[in-house]
Amino acid sequence: MKARTLGTAGLEVSPLGLGCMGMSQSFGPRPPREDMITLIRDAIERGVTLFDTAEIYGPFHNEELVGEALGPVRDDVVIATKFGFSFDADGKQTGVSSRPDSIRAAVEGSLRRLQIDTIDLLYQHRVDPRVPIEDVAGTVKELIDAGKVRHFGMSEAGVDNIRRAHAVQPVTALQSEYSLFWREPEDEILPVLEELGIGFVPFSPLGRGLLTGQVTAGTEFGKGDVRANLPRFEAEALKANLALVDLITKVAERKGVAVGQVALAWLLAQKPWIVPIPGTRRLSRLEENLGAADLELTADDLTELDEASRSVQIQGNRYSDAAQKMIDR
Repeated sequence: MKARTLGTAGLEVSPLGLGCMGMSQSFGPRPPREDMITLIRDAIERGVTLFDTAEIYGPFHNEELVGEALGPVRDDVVIATKFGFSFDADGKQTGVSSRPDSIRAAVEGSLRRLQIDTIDLLYQHRVDPRVPIEDVAGTVKELIDAGKVRHFGMSEAGVDNIRRAHAVQPVTALQSEYSLFWREPEDEILPVLEELGIGFVPFSPLGRGLLTGQVTAGTEFGKGDVRANLPRFEAEALKANLALVDLITKVAERKGVAVGQVALAWLLAQKPWIVPIPGTRRLSRLEENLGAADLELTADDLTELDEASRSVQIQGNRYSDAAQKMIDR
């Protein structure tokens, strides 16, 4: 796969990364550790170089998993992780925290669990309204100067905080949700990223599975599946939102490819500095997702998909009310 560059400091990665969160949480029972290590290494063999994790995934389990899986090829991959939450003595998340001492402690923990000396890309997971973003960016700058971090990223940040942080320490990438299912970043975020030379790493590029074509109005989400409690996947909202999948399916059938491949190829076609990170637990889905990098959509295809997306009014919020309040806009 032809590499893409995030930011202005030359961070080269594969056009599609691998989001590893689901290997530890959010989509039902945690799968066997060895199976996930094998899957990560399968991704490496197929050309993936960007792997995304966070201290909160698990919590903590995911970084340990990713660190073990990538150890043998450490110098050939880009490892991205995140700080920004606080935890109690039992490891339960208690809120957001980006105080300088919290950032430093989080980085030390991530380095230990990942078994690495330097974090390639360190994101602030959520903006902490109690801490000036200049203090956050300044702390990450100190960590970069100390050799513990290479690149600074932000997640779900609004344009004001992006600009202010970037003025202190150049931001290499922003990670936020973006897909045919959720196009809000186009309004303000993407123009600012292009202006400042910041890369974009969309998470949930397949709408948490909706854009794979495998979710139906009758799908029942099992125990531990976060979608069971997301407003977008409530019965009436899901029924309305599936209208978009039907329209994308027409393009997929005409081209003889999977629905998810069309959705990912559409993202890749938006900007050369966009690198989606679809997650999966299955080799077949991994291979399907990676096939999107070779799928060429014509101008007519892109116009049809754009019109399809804009014709369907998506129902339901992305998160629960509490999680929705953590998004900086």
